[in-house]
Amino acid sequence: MVFPILGANTESATYEIQNAIRLNGADSYLKKTVGDGNRRKWTLSMWLKKTKIINNTEMYLWSSDATGAGSVHDGAGFYSFGSVTGNNGSNSFHHQLGDAHGRIVASAYARDPSSWYHMVWNVDTANGTANDRMQLYVNGSRITDVVTSNNNPNQNYDTEFNRDSTENYLFADHHYTRYYFDGYVADVAFVDGQAYDASYFGETNTNGVWVPIEPNVSSWGTNGFFLEFKQTGTSANSSGIGADTSGNDNHWTPVNLAAIDQVTDTPTNNFNILNPLANQMGGTLAEGSLRCTAVNAVDKHVFGTFGLTQGKWYFEVKVTDQGARGSIFVSDSDHNDVIGTNYAGHSFWSGGSTTSGTANSNVGSGASDNDIICFAVDLDNGQVWFSVNGDIDTSGTANITGLATSNIDRDYRVSQRETGNPRSIMEHNYGNPIYSISSSNSDANGYGNFEYAVPSGYYSLCTKNLAEYG
Repeated sequence: MVFPILGANTESATYEIQNAIRLNGADSYLKKTVGDGNRRKWTLSMWLKKTKIINNTEMYLWSSDATGAGSVHDGAGFYSFGSVTGNNGSNSFHHQLGDAHGRIVASAYARDPSSWYHMVWNVDTANGTANDRMQLYVNGSRITDVVTSNNNPNQNYDTEFNRDSTENYLFADHHYTRYYFDGYVADVAFVDGQAYDASYFGETNTNGVWVPIEPNVSSWGTNGFFLEFKQTGTSANSSGIGADTSGNDNHWTPVNLAAIDQVTDTPTNNFNILNPLANQMGGTLAEGSLRCTAVNAVDKHVFGTFGLTQGKWYFEVKVTDQGARGSIFVSDSDHNDVIGTNYAGHSFWSGGSTTSGTANSNVGSGASDNDIICFAVDLDNGQVWFSVNGDIDTSGTANITGLATSNIDRDYRVSQRETGNPRSIMEHNYGNPIYSISSSNSDANGYGNFEYAVPSGYYSLCTKNLAEYG
């Protein structure tokens, strides 16, 4: 089964999602103890970008467990069978009611960390048609191609997810308080008392891409809620990250989430991150695939998700630990060959050198721990500028010239490389920093959040800018 996956926007959306949250996949989630709702009919919708490729485990997006570990519980997210290259599939979309009361496991994989998915789960156990009592939609398409035959719930089965006095989780498994989701989530909508399909939350645009719409919900029901992540507080109220904007005031309690976890990387403006599928070095990726702890792997890279062939781009990288020889590359590389080391590009080494092919040139004192390296990349004129803890002046001579702007056989991508031990740790900022900054700067289009001023004519790496300049 093939799904239309939301990548670069090539037209303006009529409905814009302004904010999302970033979940680290270690201990962050939302929780709420609910009142008496409709346990036989409900709908849950959310948009997400996953940043972890799981193997022999699960990642939950919602769950409920009335009596603790060992009891019957509801939950759904991503399920893994065997290895990521195994015949039985991996990272499959998953929908389960109890241990044996209803189950859907899609044959299709969910392994693209560069794009946003839309998932809708609905339940109507009163339905006289057994196959329609629980449904799962991905990017507008109903899941019918499954790993095993669907296990349908009995008619009028009462689910755990909307049960009175039951604590529900979003982005973790309540059953064991683990299996956390790793990635980005936006527009979480729950409708109590209605079983809606995906068309109430999204539509196919003129480019054939499934995109968000404002939820077409006339009544949210008793326990219904809409989480738009517009606020940054840490309490379960209208100022919290888990604030309900449906009008029901069914606010959720954030656990291990802070203001820095509110982002503008959304389904309607997707930002570059590091790609776990193009992680040659095998480094540890965290914080929404923006923090990379390298390994002692000579000439091995982890590449970004966006490929660039033209335009002028700006980003920053914080050196958390410069290690032995950590470096940031702007490289023309066969990033799909995650075993090879073929690259040709330009880099900044945290020790203080820039590299162009085999030629090195000193750029001053280099970068120390906690310094921020600024990058301005001009693919139209083959130039790259660097600076450490300061604004970039692109009016003078570039630190490096000679980027190949013709006969490009592969696109350019940002990458991190390690060539020694101890390991370097870098925190990448393409517009949504994972570290605190003291001076908020955006590009001329108002996108991104940077420590230093974005040079005139340069833009952050997001799909809105790619559609205009890339």
